[in-house]
Amino acid sequence: MSSAQTFPGTGPNQHKRVSAQSNPGFLERLSETAGGTLVGVGLFFLSIYVLFTNEGRALQTALSLDEGLSLVVPLDSRSGLDLQNNNHLVHLSAQLRTSQPLHDPNYRVVVQAVKLKRQVEMYQWVEYRESKDYQEDGETKTETTYTYNTEWKSELINSRNFDKEIGHQNPSAMAVESVTVVAPEVRVGSFLLSKGLVEQINNFQTLSLRHFNAFNLDPFLSIDDDYFYHTQYPRRPEVGDVRVRFSFAGLSGETTHLGQAQTVSIVAMQRGEQLMPFKSKSGDTLEILYLEELTPEEVFAKEHQYNRMKTWGLRAAGWALMFLSIQLTMRIIYTLVDWVPVLRELVSVGLKIFAMCVSCSLSLLVIGVGWLFYRPLIAAALGALALLPVFLVRSGFPAKKNQ
Repeated sequence: MSSAQTFPGTGPNQHKRVSAQSNPGFLERLSETAGGTLVGVGLFFLSIYVLFTNEGRALQTALSLDEGLSLVVPLDSRSGLDLQNNNHLVHLSAQLRTSQPLHDPNYRVVVQAVKLKRQVEMYQWVEYRESKDYQEDGETKTETTYTYNTEWKSELINSRNFDKEIGHQNPSAMAVESVTVVAPEVRVGSFLLSKGLVEQINNFQTLSLRHFNAFNLDPFLSIDDDYFYHTQYPRRPEVGDVRVRFSFAGLSGETTHLGQAQTVSIVAMQRGEQLMPFKSKSGDTLEILYLEELTPEEVFAKEHQYNRMKTWGLRAAGWALMFLSIQLTMRIIYTLVDWVPVLRELVSVGLKIFAMCVSCSLSLLVIGVGWLFYRPLIAAALGALALLPVFLVRSGFPAKKNQ
């Protein structure tokens, strides 16, 4: 059984709600713990899968990058199209080019770039919740404080989900939608970029409205701090007011007040005048773009560094999953003794230490098995090197006995 009471807060946009619920019995807690145990078992096998397959993925990516570096053909951005490089992996560094500028007719914004993003925000009510639990009269009571503020938000907030909607109602839709426009044709040198390469151009910069001619705006618009406001009073917004900010990625035109055209470095397969994904013999697809001028060696060095970071990140994620799974699986022991306060705390600390030790050991074991499966020669060499001190110590015993 549960009940709830509402109390006023410190201001008109704040209130508190206290709910009470009878403490669950032993059998009810035990059934909840059993459910957590099943989840823990599932997470345990998931962690093994993540740790094991991560070693294979890391090796495959490393081999693909080494293969790519050995095959890549550097191209001169000033030279023309050479069909002898068809179906070969090539490297090219040059400035981005687009055939026509991107524009938004509603706000008369024009930018020569690969992407133009229109981000819309609306002034809305936002609900914040802060809860705390405490025991009283044999019940678990939860005190939740609800606070309402008005803020600019890019996502539409449904005020119907508020605990108290009266006085905090938001519009049901925005007058303008956010959108990103992409140039239909993007070139580097003599080559047309694939969709996968264009997707990697995401160095968005806010479009400054300092030099924008405000006299061409519609009468209901105003400009303040690089935003278009759908109100004449941007410093005193009301709920439902909208503001719009533009940003661009991949400058591709002549030098303007926005800067020079973006230089990129690309590693991909040449097919005619197009740069396409390259499928390596090791299994990975190479379609690489960096937003700076790099040599082929620098490009692949950065990719190797990213691969190492990703490998260690997935190792850490796999360990965290295993640690959590062991904690959930052993939670039933805590439930059996939680009626004894002192013993409960000792068991809680002990289970955390146990989960830490076992998860570290098992994670290392799974990673080791992964090395044995994916890199047997290296694993065997490391194993022999690890056992070498043992053999040296054991071989020294007979000599000491003879002395």
